[in-house]
Amino acid sequence: MHSSHLEEIRLNVSDLEIGMHVVSLDRPWTETSFLLQGFIITSINQIHELQSQCEHVQVQVTVENTQNIAQNQNTKTKSASPIKRIKYLKKVSFADSIENSKMTFDSARSLAKSIMDGVRVGHSINMNHCRKVIDEIVDSVLSNPDALKFLSQIKNKHEYTAEHSMNVGILSATFARYLGLPQFEIKKIALSGLLHDVGKAKIPIEILNKVDKFTPEEARMMSNHAVFGRNLLSSLPQKDLATVDVAHSHHERIDGQGYPRKLESHQIPYYAKLVSIVDAYDAMTSNRSYNIAKSSTMALQIIKECSGTQFDASLSTEFIRCIGVYPVGSLVEMTSGEVGIVLGENETNPLKPKILLVRDMDKKPRFPEKVIRLDSTISGSYEISNELPNGSFGIDLREFIDKGLKLG
Repeated sequence: MHSSHLEEIRLNVSDLEIGMHVVSLDRPWTETSFLLQGFIITSINQIHELQSQCEHVQVQVTVENTQNIAQNQNTKTKSASPIKRIKYLKKVSFADSIENSKMTFDSARSLAKSIMDGVRVGHSINMNHCRKVIDEIVDSVLSNPDALKFLSQIKNKHEYTAEHSMNVGILSATFARYLGLPQFEIKKIALSGLLHDVGKAKIPIEILNKVDKFTPEEARMMSNHAVFGRNLLSSLPQKDLATVDVAHSHHERIDGQGYPRKLESHQIPYYAKLVSIVDAYDAMTSNRSYNIAKSSTMALQIIKECSGTQFDASLSTEFIRCIGVYPVGSLVEMTSGEVGIVLGENETNPLKPKILLVRDMDKKPRFPEKVIRLDSTISGSYEISNELPNGSFGIDLREFIDKGLKLG
């Protein structure tokens, strides 16, 4: 029988996360700006304050007695899990959630495009409008995380910059939900994801959409989008400091080789670490003017390989678990040669999701389309051979959304 007890462990401030219970510092409380002697971290700003004033702290964690926990004080270890991790339940079915989420998705796409187009001609960002749409996104994600994640697979490479920002906002909210963060943090993270690339509106279109390799000057211009984004967001009368941090720091790396400031791991804001992983995943799984989309599996493998160097190791592992083996909306090829769209993940057996077959073994449109559940004996010998990049064999998810996704 499992039992647990509370234990205090020493952590470097670079490993702090929202939800941790700080019980003591490496200096007297009276020498810091903290009024309470012991508190639960509830915001990224508190983490920043701790990082600016301390080198390490003591945090209280719940330890399972059956688990062997070892802390190496001389190396950076995986940070302890937050004590209070909220478990969100799916309140509505996937089918109902898809229908309910269409309007939210369209609002988010329209907002993302209007932000980029507006900034290009000198308009200011309406943060109140941004927060309203983010509230809708988070409400949808909390009800059922699969629907908007599915809709985010609908991509148009000619609108990549705007749609990428929208997708990063949606997927960041989905990831934050998976991490069990409180709702107000999920909203901040989603808003930060939505606005992380706003600085690209200051980059000339011909550079953004360039197919060939950048010249050194063009590469410098592109890397400046992080600074442009920081300046733009920090100048707003209703600015949000978390969005400023993420816009400025989402291309920093754990190994200190990122840009624009080559920050060390402990200097990179938590939200920026989170959004940087989502940013890379959506970019890799999208068709762009200079890049063909990778499958979700391949993108996750790259994230795994870059864990601990480019990306935070703990968050990388959690993100891979969040997306899953065959995420909703991904395309898969069966051993029969038929091709399908994943309609629902299988929490009991991730290798056997629910699939809508849309191409026959000759890769021609399948009539009628067929829903199969790989964990059902009725589906016979159907097995997945491999996952395919978005858009393979001319499959347009928008087409299936528009006709109502016959879930059968």
